[in-house]
Amino acid sequence: MSSKPLSNLACQNAKHNPEGKGNKLFDGGGLFLELMPSGSKKWRLKFRFDGKENRMSFGDYPTVSLSDARERREAAKKLLAGGTDPGRHRDDVRRREAELSGAQFSVVAREWIDARKALWTEGHAERIRRQLERDIYPDLGRRPISEIRAAELLAVVRKIEKRGALEVAKKSLQTCGQILRYAVATGRAERDLSVDLRDALTSRPVTPMARIDESDLPELLRKIDVYQGEPETRLALRFLNLTFVRTTELRHAEWSEIDTERAEWRIPAEKMKKRRPHVVPLSRQALAVLEEIRPLTGSGRWVFTSPVRRNQPLSENFVLSALARMGFRYTMTGHGFRGLASTILNEREFNSDWIERQLAHVEGNGVRAAYNHAQYLPQRRKMMQWWADYLDEKRRPNVLQFAPRR
Repeated sequence: MSSKPLSNLACQNAKHNPEGKGNKLFDGGGLFLELMPSGSKKWRLKFRFDGKENRMSFGDYPTVSLSDARERREAAKKLLAGGTDPGRHRDDVRRREAELSGAQFSVVAREWIDARKALWTEGHAERIRRQLERDIYPDLGRRPISEIRAAELLAVVRKIEKRGALEVAKKSLQTCGQILRYAVATGRAERDLSVDLRDALTSRPVTPMARIDESDLPELLRKIDVYQGEPETRLALRFLNLTFVRTTELRHAEWSEIDTERAEWRIPAEKMKKRRPHVVPLSRQALAVLEEIRPLTGSGRWVFTSPVRRNQPLSENFVLSALARMGFRYTMTGHGFRGLASTILNEREFNSDWIERQLAHVEGNGVRAAYNHAQYLPQRRKMMQWWADYLDEKRRPNVLQFAPRR
C-alpha cells in the first residue's frame, strides 16, 4: 500500500486486477478508491466509531472527483470529532430529504394506487391497500424508496412465506415490483429490484382452482337443493351455477341491475374485474331463483344478502363455507363453477367466442372490448338456456343422464 496521496492521473489509469491485488488505492485518512470487477471505481471511507470499524461510500469516480471525495472525507472527520457517526448522519439526511420530497415507499405506493384505480374494481383496490398495510408498510413504508435494497425486500417477503402464505408472498412481491417501476417512471428510484428476487421465493406446484368433474355434477346439484343452511346461501349457489359469474359479482348483485322483462342482468363496469360492463342473459331457471329470493331481499338493495346483516351482501367466504358443509371442501370452489361450465360448453361445441364473452374475458383490442358487452347476446341467450336445461337434467335422480339437445 502506497503512503503517497492519490493523483487524478493515478485514478484515471487504475484498472481492476483479476488476481485481487492492488484493487484498493489509498489516499490517506481512511479514503480509498476501490476498483470493481465491472470496471467501476468507487470511493470508500474507512473510519472507526464507538470502537467499531465502519465504511461508507462517496459514489463513483469520476462522477465524484478526487477533490470532491477529499471534501467529503473532511466533512466526515468533523462529524466524527463531534461524536456523530457520519454514515448514520448521511442516512438521516437522505431520509429527511425523502420525507420532504414524498419519496417514502408508502407515499409512492398510494400514488400508484390512485393512478391505477380507474382500471380496477373498488374491491380489488381495497385488497391491494390492505395487503400493503398488513405486510409491507410496517417494514418498508417509511423507507425512502430509492434506498430500499433487494435484501430488505426479500426479508419482508420471507416473513409472509413463514406463515405459510406462499401465494400472498408472490403477489406481494409482484405488487412491490409494480410500485418500484412507477417510482422509476416518476424519477424516485433507479430500477425495479424485485426482478432480482423472482427465483428466491419458495414455490409450490401450480394447480388449477379446484373443481369437480362433470360426473360429480349431479351429486353437487342435489346437495345444493337439500342444503340445510340459510336459504340465501342455497339460492345464491344455484344462481352462481346458472350464471357462472365471479363470486364477487354475484355477492354485489343489486335488484336495480335486474331486468326481468328482458331477462337480463346488467352488471356495471365498476363491479367487473376488467372494468367493462357485462350483460348476463337470464334463463327461465335463473329468473325462478330471483322470484324465490325476492320475498327475502326484494325490499333492499342487494339480491343476495348476509343472513346475519340483512343490509349487507353475502360474505366473501360464503361459497367455500357452504361447499365444505356439503362435502366439497377440497374439490370445488366458486371459480370452479366457471371452469366447469366453460369445459362442458366447449365440449358440446358451442362457439368459443360466445363462451369467452359470457365469462367476461376481455379481448386484447381495448377499443373493441369497450363496446362488446352485449356482443353475441342472442346466441349467448340460447346457450345459457341450454346450460340451465342441462343442469336440470343432471339434477334428476335415478335416471339415465342425457344432455338436452342443442
